Amino acid sequence: MAPYTTRRPSWRTVTPVLAVAAFGLAACTNSQESSDVQGTTPPVFTPSPGPAGQSGTEHGSAHTEPGVQVELKDAAGVSVGTAHFAKDGNHLQVTVDAHGLRPGFHGLHVHQTGKCEANSVAPTGGPAGDFLSAGGHLQVGGANAHPASGDLTSLEVRGDGAGKLVTTTDSVTLDDIKGKALIIHADADNFGNIPSRYVRADGSAGPDSMTLATGDAGGRVACGVIQ
Repeated sequence: MAPYTTRRPSWRTVTPVLAVAAFGLAACTNSQESSDVQGTTPPVFTPSPGPAGQSGTEHGSAHTEPGVQVELKDAAGVSVGTAHFAKDGNHLQVTVDAHGLRPGFHGLHVHQTGKCEANSVAPTGGPAGDFLSAGGHLQVGGANAHPASGDLTSLEVRGDGAGKLVTTTDSVTLDDIKGKALIIHADADNFGNIPSRYVRADGSAGPDSMTLATGDAGGRVACGVIQ
């Protein structure tokens, strides 16, 4: 009987096993490129950018640019608030913080001349009045309709005399309003909404010149130059 011997494994048998193991290790290395082929390493997700002008957050826009700050003072020179204008996409964002005003709605407009003088005369002449030096409501280019280009959302003042307004407009740009004046009026603005029953002082129907010029917003209680 032939003596018992132990056969050594052939290198032809071992080599494929080692090759498979080596391939497995290589496939798990950090340098492995992602692939979109089914059954391989899943592709890396790359989020698409949001539409231009939209925020990366749920509330508001993250694209508001630095703007201009305006201090609003009454006829006695006392500060009654601030306003901030900033470009936000293709429009302006306007933020007004006010205090010490009569409760209720107040017309808010950009006026054509950057002069805030108490007891002054309008550029077109006439009797004196507070902040009449600021002229009429701003109209841009060939605009002449009502509401005017510079007309903004009315400011609502609470019972404690304070109010805050955040609004937007695309009727004017930051360049349009620089060097102009922001006015808070004593009363609410009718925004050119004149009912058919409206009768002028002379008895004829339709808005009179004062209504068209001011929106029946009354006197001017605060003013600030937009610089």
